[in-house]
Amino acid sequence: MSNSKPNCEIYIGIDVSKENLDVYILEHDKHFQFSQTETGLSELVETIKPFNTALVVLEATGGFESNAASILASSNIPVAVINPRQVRDFAKATGTLAKTDCLDAKIIAMFGKAIKPNVSAIPDEALKEINLLVRRRSQLVSILGQEKNRLSSANGFMAKSIKKHITWLKKELEQLDKNINNFIKSSPIYKDKVQIFKSTPGCGPVLSSSLIAFMPELGKLNRKKIALLAGLAPLNNDSGKFKGKRRIRGGRENIRSVLYMPTMTAIRFNPVIKEFYERLVSKGKPKKVAITACMRKLLVMLNAMSRTNTAWNFKEQLIRDKRLIRA
Repeated sequence: MSNSKPNCEIYIGIDVSKENLDVYILEHDKHFQFSQTETGLSELVETIKPFNTALVVLEATGGFESNAASILASSNIPVAVINPRQVRDFAKATGTLAKTDCLDAKIIAMFGKAIKPNVSAIPDEALKEINLLVRRRSQLVSILGQEKNRLSSANGFMAKSIKKHITWLKKELEQLDKNINNFIKSSPIYKDKVQIFKSTPGCGPVLSSSLIAFMPELGKLNRKKIALLAGLAPLNNDSGKFKGKRRIRGGRENIRSVLYMPTMTAIRFNPVIKEFYERLVSKGKPKKVAITACMRKLLVMLNAMSRTNTAWNFKEQLIRDKRLIRA
């Protein structure tokens, strides 16, 4: 299809790699390739701008998509950054088994036209910076855990080497925590948000900074959508007469992993979460299910506090709980 419909809405898919961006303009059946350089990104914008773009769709590829998404969004071009798994499932559903960069870009564009995903909120430079810092902290914590596991079965030179690495990792974590803390203090917006989060019993600096970095939608969505976004909303598993157990799946694993320990603390010291947990267990709910429900409840509480810009208030939380129970 050529330029027979110049005024139609255009869906564009971009297959992202470390060095290149493969662009497919669906309604015009055109393929372009641009380099992941300043010149290439400028050419990308100049190529897309003339079209009546409904949506540009990119896969999340470990950060390689961020520069392209940012420059397109800053040029007022609607952008959706999506989970690669969704595109793979869509390709399988359409019977597309072959794989090339051009074909991948076309499938992404087809996915955008068929599904019409929401336009993504592209982070500003400050949010990108804290995202990188917090992401690096998560990497170091993971490496530290691996080294501690290796140390349990090591001896001799290997044990000495691992201990030395563990000491270095701990110092790096301390410095990184200072950098994150200083960065948040330098930003009035994030500083106030973190103070609100930390006022909640169970929510400390690690969870607070992770919420800022990994869930910028907090306070902008309702409680059901924010729980679904984090992968903490129980989803139905029914078919015909079969009624399966509701389970959580999908969502942002980095948020769930960082929520677990604060929730365990909140079960002990946060009166609202503690009462909620005990009520679920007394009704026969398995403890793992109750803990997951408490993780969801803690996130929903923080979402409400972020939306209203109000710190933790025990009485207000109890009133809100009673309203939810009646509803």
